[in-house]
Amino acid sequence: MNRFTTNPTVLAWIEDMKALLTPDNVVVIDGSEEQLEALRAEAVSTGEMIKLNEEKLPGCYYHRTKPNDVARVEDRTFICSREKENAGPTNNWCDPKEMYAKLYDIARGTYKGRTMYIIPFSMGPIGSPLAKAGIEVTDSIYVVLNMAIMTRVGKEVLTVLGDSNDWVRGLHAKCDVDPEKRYICQFPEDNTIISVNSAYGGNVLLGKKCFALRIASYQGWKEGWMAEHMLILGVENPEGEVKYVAAAFPSACGKTNLAMMIPPAYLREKGYKVWTVGDDIAWMRIGPDGRLYAINPENGFFGVAPGTNEKSNYNALASTKKNTIFTNVAINNDDNTVWWEGLDKNPPENCTEWTGKQVNGK
Repeated sequence: MNRFTTNPTVLAWIEDMKALLTPDNVVVIDGSEEQLEALRAEAVSTGEMIKLNEEKLPGCYYHRTKPNDVARVEDRTFICSREKENAGPTNNWCDPKEMYAKLYDIARGTYKGRTMYIIPFSMGPIGSPLAKAGIEVTDSIYVVLNMAIMTRVGKEVLTVLGDSNDWVRGLHAKCDVDPEKRYICQFPEDNTIISVNSAYGGNVLLGKKCFALRIASYQGWKEGWMAEHMLILGVENPEGEVKYVAAAFPSACGKTNLAMMIPPAYLREKGYKVWTVGDDIAWMRIGPDGRLYAINPENGFFGVAPGTNEKSNYNALASTKKNTIFTNVAINNDDNTVWWEGLDKNPPENCTEWTGKQVNGK
């Protein structure tokens, strides 16, 4: 780690994590394609991921989580603020001292025999005045490769961070993927996130809901900006004028479909266009000119597959045709591609479902 940064707060935290987790190996994610490609190959060799049909789905891979670990877990998600009222009326709260003790007990020694991956990442473009830095440690290559899609990762993040203490600490440990000891906890005053006993994306990609919404909401409250569960899209008229729209919907209510909207044919013919800026999270602040500005802090798309097809969301489906990690969908064994409910009306006969069971999809 010393090759990449001299930041004393970063180096001290990494040493603390190594002492707590006791990994056999430590790898710093530098952001290079060579390193990421080597990790993809390693994940395929260990069975953590499956390489899909390179001709039909170039750069695409498949991953399964355990059947007890397939979604975010609201009842196991806590905001551990020092004062209960600061957790908000709709969140679970726990005293931070109590929760730190519990989580460290669960995580202690769980990297034994495993590799610790250190992921420096930026929410927002690296170096942007609106961006925020984080470092996630994980024992999952799947997490590393997803974070490389969903955020900006690599040594440049550490270069821009310099000696600043303004960064988010993220600890993820798969442990035994025990649902009874699964916790996803945010410590807003400490800029810290800890996730244990899960390997599912929404619980372990700590830049997403954990940082970009929960921790960032606190940061925004303190610094005078907002982190919101909102899409951002731009609409361009035939004269080239673009107006931007931010829209707040809860999960599973259509943010992605609206953000990726295609104008109807008669408007396309007139020259109207729609631009997708973000489909899930918006960081918003008032600029020096008094206008409201927003960025999408993420760098990729993380969506739910069922019901996604050419009619419901053409652009979302098109975005999955290359460089995508598919999780818990079915594999068509005849051509090593993927299928899910709602993709089309032609399920594969020779099919491996998400649990690994061989089935006839017809």
